[in-house]
Amino acid sequence: MPTYAVTGATGRLGRLVIEQLLDSGVPAAEIAAIVRSPEKAAALAARGVEIRTANYDDPSTLPGVRRLLLISGDAPGQRVAQHTAVIDAAKLAGVERLVYTSILKADTTANPLAPEHKATEEVLAASGLTYTVLRNGWYTENYTDQLPQYLGSGTILGASGGSKISAATRADYAGAAVAALTREQDGNAVYELGGAAFTFDELAEAVTEVTGTTVVHQDMSAAELASALENVGLDAGTAGFVAALDQSIADGELATDSDDLSRLLGRPSTPLRDAIRAARG
Repeated sequence: MPTYAVTGATGRLGRLVIEQLLDSGVPAAEIAAIVRSPEKAAALAARGVEIRTANYDDPSTLPGVRRLLLISGDAPGQRVAQHTAVIDAAKLAGVERLVYTSILKADTTANPLAPEHKATEEVLAASGLTYTVLRNGWYTENYTDQLPQYLGSGTILGASGGSKISAATRADYAGAAVAALTREQDGNAVYELGGAAFTFDELAEAVTEVTGTTVVHQDMSAAELASALENVGLDAGTAGFVAALDQSIADGELATDSDDLSRLLGRPSTPLRDAIRAARG
């Protein structure tokens, strides 16, 4: 039976976790990829990883492995019920440690993404399972994926008020998850994870330096940002949600001075300019 299992294993984070487990020397026979669509896991299967079909709504097929990484679901409004089902199944299966990917400052932030994470953490704490909570900050890819827009318009729109974001790459967060899964540790643990902090002005400077194309940051209020996003085609609900996320940045809720990420990785997080270079190819 595999030692480690990863839910959402064909997702952008889950796939990186499994690849890094393999690259760290964990035998493929000790890894189970928990997926909803086995056909999407062909590359993992080719490396010898065991593919198990399951989903968050039907956890009965989860294996009774020693350590389980529960990557938070992608269905807003359904996450708490889905996560609870997995937690209950893990407890019944005798999982020794459950690692959960939460959000930075989940228990105190007003970030609109946080309530389901906070509720899941409460379920986990009440479960009796030994657990590790990885409170992941923003992905650097939230910004590097927008490079074509930045370069095309020459502008990064934001409503951050000059506040910093402690973002890190998915690969960095995957590395932290691998460390949490594989290291020997007594008791429960909660880690606040984020990389070297930067402002949107600093993001614009880094994009300009790396690409050679001048990009500037245009700061505005959350209401103005929502209106600007609607003007470029977003519906009102999505525009308002994105603006609310930037308001969380302005309120300092997506920055941390914790060094938990670098300690788990055993190295500094990926520098912003390196991430931009990688995104440029």
